[in-house]
Amino acid sequence: MTNFLTKSISVSRAVSLVSHGIKPFVATRGLATVKDQSFTLNKKPPPPIAPYAPVSLKPTPATLKLKSGEVYSGTSFGANVHTSGEAVFTTSLVGYPESMTDPSYRGQVLVFTQPLVGNYGVPGIFKDEYGLLKFFESDRIHCEGIVVGDYASRYSHWTAVESLGEWCTRFGVPAISGVDTRAIVHILRDQGSTLSKLYIGEDPDFSKIPYSDPNERNLVSEVSTAVPVSYNPFGDIKIGVVDCGVKNNILRALVKRGAAVTVLPWNFNFNKVSDQFDGIFISNGPGNPTKVVETVQNVRHALATYKRPIFGICMGNLVLGLAAGLDVYKLRFGNRGHNVPALNVLDGKCQITSQNHGYALQDNVMPNGWTKYYVNANDGSNEGIRHKTLPFKSVQFHPEAKGGPQDTEFLFDEFLSKVRTDKIQREGIKTFVPETFISQPQVV
Repeated sequence: MTNFLTKSISVSRAVSLVSHGIKPFVATRGLATVKDQSFTLNKKPPPPIAPYAPVSLKPTPATLKLKSGEVYSGTSFGANVHTSGEAVFTTSLVGYPESMTDPSYRGQVLVFTQPLVGNYGVPGIFKDEYGLLKFFESDRIHCEGIVVGDYASRYSHWTAVESLGEWCTRFGVPAISGVDTRAIVHILRDQGSTLSKLYIGEDPDFSKIPYSDPNERNLVSEVSTAVPVSYNPFGDIKIGVVDCGVKNNILRALVKRGAAVTVLPWNFNFNKVSDQFDGIFISNGPGNPTKVVETVQNVRHALATYKRPIFGICMGNLVLGLAAGLDVYKLRFGNRGHNVPALNVLDGKCQITSQNHGYALQDNVMPNGWTKYYVNANDGSNEGIRHKTLPFKSVQFHPEAKGGPQDTEFLFDEFLSKVRTDKIQREGIKTFVPETFISQPQVV
């Protein structure tokens, strides 16, 4: 007997179909009941695993060990290599491709508090109209490894070209899933960020992996550009970016507002060519700010001689503070996530910010001429400083946050507006006068 599916039929039509040996499909929506063939899992096999997200039938064991002694066993879904680094956690709910390619995570084992990670895969390598990567903050993964509670082996997103596991494997980054990330975060919050080891394989032998403390290295020198690079060269104002580990979206935030940007190596003495720039920008970056001595010295010299606008973000805030005479200290577990409140001490407004740092300025006593700009509403730590009379200021958070929030993106507008105003006051308004064409006399 043939089954026949119809949306809506009359009684006479149904009788006619039955008389011809055809059984109609009946669905009654009024009572939310459906009469159809019964369905059991025994009759049909489960849906196949998507071909673009292969899953091993025999998962590889992985083990995470904290220096404080705790050990967590799970499953590997990344590269088959061992690693060591500082274990830190982020409370971001989205944006794992941006976080993992953020140079500020250099040398760290990143623990995601979001339980499910990998569900939208990893996007392809596409560039925008300025030549910057659209979906990544740099051209590589910078964290040493990742720790997630539940890895989504099957992904779905219109920009995705590979799974998170495939991406980690391609870049040689180990990853562990199936561990209690809530317990790990409780430990990191209570005792502070700690060193860790990640072992991939059976029978972990952690004696083969030495603990590596990234804060003892100059991480900025590892992520900074080696040569100057320019973007949007025909912009109306010229900004020199001191690259301590700059994110692509910071550069995008500058060039899309009309600035011509030159990215400079971290230890480049920009004071020798400072007259070529209408403003100086000090970028974000990883690790211990006391390791970037040359950058601090260059900025200190600029504070005494360069009277044009200077703006810093994240590591830039720490560098500017050190150059002004402040000290820094290491936070217990840092501030990393997309939901950190920062209070503007000038107008009393509180904005939700994206943050990624493990150090902060000691701002109990401010140097002469300087004042606090922003304060963390959670722990009271410094979130920004500014000069009282000169155009120098910086913030600890990320106004350009890719993945959000965008509450403080206006700080880029303020900085570039100040740069343009300063340039007009310095050079005056330049206008373009077209060439006058004089018609030739006609010969009669």
